[in-house]
Amino acid sequence: MTNRLRSSLPLKRAPRRERSTADTLSFARFSSTRDEAQTALFAPLHYEPNYGYPLLVWLHGPQDDEGQLKRIMPLVSMRNYVAVAPRAPRHGGHAAINTGRLSSGESPLGHWAEAEQGVFDAIETARSRFHIADRRVFIAGFDIGGTMAFRLAMDNPRRFAGVLSLCGRFPSGQTPFKRLAHARQVPLFLACGRDSRRYDTDEVCQHLRLFHSAGMNVSLRQYPCGHEMVPAMLADMDRWIMEQISANSTKAEAAAVED
Repeated sequence: MTNRLRSSLPLKRAPRRERSTADTLSFARFSSTRDEAQTALFAPLHYEPNYGYPLLVWLHGPQDDEGQLKRIMPLVSMRNYVAVAPRAPRHGGHAAINTGRLSSGESPLGHWAEAEQGVFDAIETARSRFHIADRRVFIAGFDIGGTMAFRLAMDNPRRFAGVLSLCGRFPSGQTPFKRLAHARQVPLFLACGRDSRRYDTDEVCQHLRLFHSAGMNVSLRQYPCGHEMVPAMLADMDRWIMEQISANSTKAEAAAVED
């Protein structure tokens, strides 16, 4: 047996017959928008319109697309989140932010701007269809998607409650800490494979020292695998997000008592 996350992971598909909106959202459901953005959406099991859900924004890895969301959500949580996944622009997109020798993030600014806008458009699509809680948008990704998640959260720290990177290195180009005062308020989750050759332990340790020097709140998890997603990463991702939500709720309650 293997604990690797494979593209062939079976999914329970919804029946094809027509359903009302309420009926469609009564169980976990994946869907795709029909516009050029190619965005995948996930409605949690027993979706409750009156409850404000956390939003998980997923940025796919290389040689993949927004359909990766279908394979990860059963291993993250079928109940806790609304989730959305945009497809990277074909001419570079996520890969232009950090791949191989281009890991410094020295990508054409036009490509980056398009990729960034695609993510924010996907967030607005999710907000227009589901009840999303304020200040509970978490951005995550695998490999180059994780690097882009880092970049987006550092550039727009007030828009995200946390950032999670699975096997994606931290970007080093274009001044990622240019908004450091606000970026320090964004907790980081970094998962990596102990035996990875693409993002090895030495580089991970360099980034950990960088985070500590910058005063960032970071959780680092290492797994007995190579450069790949494994189910334990996704389960830990869910637990970490729930911990952030719980901690923020406690802070809000304490602040309300003081007032």
